[in-house]
Amino acid sequence: MRPRLGEDWAVSVPELDFTVSSVVAHASLVTLWYSIDVWSGREDLAAFELSVSEGAPPSVVLGGFTQAVMVCAAAVDAAPPDLRGFHPAGSPDPAGFAAMACDEMLIHTDDAMRGLGSRLDPPRSLAAALLARLFPWHEAGDDPWQTLLWANGRPSELDRPPVGKWQWYCAPLSEWSGIVP
Repeated sequence: MRPRLGEDWAVSVPELDFTVSSVVAHASLVTLWYSIDVWSGREDLAAFELSVSEGAPPSVVLGGFTQAVMVCAAAVDAAPPDLRGFHPAGSPDPAGFAAMACDEMLIHTDDAMRGLGSRLDPPRSLAAALLARLFPWHEAGDDPWQTLLWANGRPSELDRPPVGKWQWYCAPLSEWSGIVP
């Protein structure tokens, strides 16, 4: 996104109720929440709100995103592997929070790029790993990135009907019953 800082980040992202700036800010906030929620146990214990300054320039919004990612990575790295945190979709372990944060980074960066008229092209191995961890009921297919976009309810090049309401499986895979949530 850094090469795109000079562009208009106030433009809307197609098919979403976000601008480029607000979708990057959203990704920052949820990533910060994950760094808190990984340590909360199985209950939502946060009694405060997080926000991004309205009207912050793109360089500050992107800087905040980078900082949020670093804080989340440090929180996940410091957590014991058997720690369970809070998320409305389940009770993730640190690996689940790492996967959700990676998914947020990729999907919302692609959202922002779509708003600027292009697309993200991440490593397919990363997309395949995220699919296996967060959407174990979806096969990666020939292009795991396109499948990950589709699984998150985003425009993709797949010839499949829209996924509709999507949800992650964020608890440890050892607990997955094989039933799609």
